[in-house]
Amino acid sequence: MELPAALRAAVDQMLVGEPVERLAKASAILSDRYRREVRDGRLHIDDALAAKAYLATRLPATFAAVRAAMTMVEESLPDFQPHHQIDLGCGPGTAFWAAQDTWASLAEADMVEASPAIRRVGEALAKEASAQSRWHAGDVTLRIPDLAAADLVTLTYVLDELPPTSLAPLVSRFWNLTKGVLVIIEPGTTAGWQRILAARQTLIEAGAHLVAPCAHARDCAIVAPDWCHFSRRVARSRVHRLAKGAEVPWEDEKYIFIAASRMVAEPAQARVLSPPRISGGVARLKLCRQDGRITEAVISKRQGDAFRVARRADWGDGLALEIET
Repeated sequence: MELPAALRAAVDQMLVGEPVERLAKASAILSDRYRREVRDGRLHIDDALAAKAYLATRLPATFAAVRAAMTMVEESLPDFQPHHQIDLGCGPGTAFWAAQDTWASLAEADMVEASPAIRRVGEALAKEASAQSRWHAGDVTLRIPDLAAADLVTLTYVLDELPPTSLAPLVSRFWNLTKGVLVIIEPGTTAGWQRILAARQTLIEAGAHLVAPCAHARDCAIVAPDWCHFSRRVARSRVHRLAKGAEVPWEDEKYIFIAASRMVAEPAQARVLSPPRISGGVARLKLCRQDGRITEAVISKRQGDAFRVARRADWGDGLALEIET
């Protein structure tokens, strides 16, 4: 997956003349903070260089994860056409760009971000967007601006910066800002999954309808050390490769999310939870099913249509075809 052309051109223009060595050093510090989920009271992106390092190395992967999650929402809610978005902890507007790429109906957005540096970058990028945006200074852990509820509310890689005890009340607050759909996306780590599970439970107790990726609203049947997550392959630009000191022209971004709606959704009958294994004339798919079970579907060529669907299935896909295990 690649960035939309307008966003890619704006990012490239913003990085012109920036020494790769400086980007590489700032990227390493930024990646370390995200990886270790550092909570020391400082913003991860606290100056202009860190903001540019984010554009070079994190924006493409984060966009790919958010866009993939929104595709699953679109599949479960085909009639959902958001007009207004609130993006909390928005960074440079990653989820804003992904929402525009998903729903042509999006016309306006309120962007809330604590870091002045990344907010300035986001505002500059947003001038190239098709939808209008209003940018607000605000820390989602403390006080966010008074905003009217929106059709679509998004939080992208925000919960990892919150103390665990504050997660449930904040998710409830975010849900109160939601007229239509709330999408929360986290890194695809075991810790990220636990945060999504906590958010999921809060939303279920609030009466929300789960949209994706879950096929049901029962207790999650996945047992540690296993965890639920998905992966998206991202094309690396030349600057991205140089800033990361990487030779491979792509990277895999692992993510996990929960999407909840005030409208009744049509979740997939089953969700593929890991890369399918195809060997000869047999396909094996690990599935989360509507009845709450985690099963392995073993489908042979003799099953005709079911095998053709299984052979084309990818990690994270929803399957409309009922598959016998």
